[in-house]
Amino acid sequence: MLKAVKDFLNQVYLEMNKVSWPSYSELRGSTYLIIIFFLMFALFLFGVDWVIQKLVRTVL
Repeated sequence: MLKAVKDFLNQVYLEMNKVSWPSYSELRGSTYLIIIFFLMFALFLFGVDWVIQKLVRTVL
């Protein structure tokens, strides 16, 4: 059993070395893009919620 765990961890280590990790600038750029997209989506949902709220208050 211990040999199986050791073999598994060795395989994980070998596979992790094959991964193409992004550079710091690529990672930072992607992070900024995700934050901007999230803020735009949040503003969109806020606007939709505000319009629906106004319509419901007008009807009631």
